[in-house]
Amino acid sequence: MAFWIDGPGVGVLRRGPIARAGEGDVLVRTGYTGISRGTEASVFLGRVPAGEHERMRAPFQEGDFPGPVKYGYLNVGVVEQGPEALRGRTVFTLFPHQSLFVAPADAVVPVPPGVPARRAVLAGAVETAVNVLWDAAPLIGDRVTIVGAGMIGCCVARLIRSIPGLDVVLVDVDESRREIAERLGVAFAGPGDAPADRDLVVNTSGSESGLRLALESVVTDGEVIEASWYGDRPVTLMLGADFHSRRLTIRSSQVGAVAERRRNTRTTRDRLTLALELLRDPAFDALLTGHSSWRDLPAVMAGLATGRSGDLCHTIDWGDAA
Repeated sequence: MAFWIDGPGVGVLRRGPIARAGEGDVLVRTGYTGISRGTEASVFLGRVPAGEHERMRAPFQEGDFPGPVKYGYLNVGVVEQGPEALRGRTVFTLFPHQSLFVAPADAVVPVPPGVPARRAVLAGAVETAVNVLWDAAPLIGDRVTIVGAGMIGCCVARLIRSIPGLDVVLVDVDESRREIAERLGVAFAGPGDAPADRDLVVNTSGSESGLRLALESVVTDGEVIEASWYGDRPVTLMLGADFHSRRLTIRSSQVGAVAERRRNTRTTRDRLTLALELLRDPAFDALLTGHSSWRDLPAVMAGLATGRSGDLCHTIDWGDAA
């Protein structure tokens, strides 16, 4: 059983054949998948720009944008067939929403002991946060603001708070995210109360207003790390105000490639393995705010894509799927 997007805003569950696992492959029975809300909403609504169709392909995607397409990349399951070292192991794979699948053995990464399977679906988000921090390179004592308390912003906030002496504030328009910030051990502010003169600002809000706030909040000669993905939505900024006089910098960060500062010493697998190790931290459970059966996935995806749900990470349980 797999989830397909037949066209913009139309999701269906469909049965299909499973390839036979060959030498060097694994057969994985999915336990949980997670919905990467920002990216998957854009895919679900058909908002992937034509020029980004190839770059936006997920590793095990089937079909093409805007659809029919099988998309997703947060999958945790158990290896039923494959090399002895992996058989019976819980693994994370960048595979779409599907109950049973075959993949190359080197495409799965074992989940460390002490990391619950459901929490492990956050590996993709934590991996993105690791890359953002490699790009941002925060320093001891920095005053840091993360704009946007979504899944990526919350992961960045939790990881960055472990650096000694940092003053970390998570900013969001949704006041209900204050409780999540407290569970993550960082301060919270609404946009109207966001502190100024921040040494480093990371924008994960996916909004034009969030990026404007980030530029307003950063110090003169400061840098804003733009970690949002806007799909086909245009963004307008007032670059004629004090952008030049304050000598501000906007630098993009995305997970498709290892950050330049670590590209010669770390692989994408190294980065993902690190993310899974970091998920030993139970505070990340604060991000698991929704849970549904695979049977409800079409309705759940539609609700997340159209803003009818305030979930951070919504997990899908495939436990009884054939």
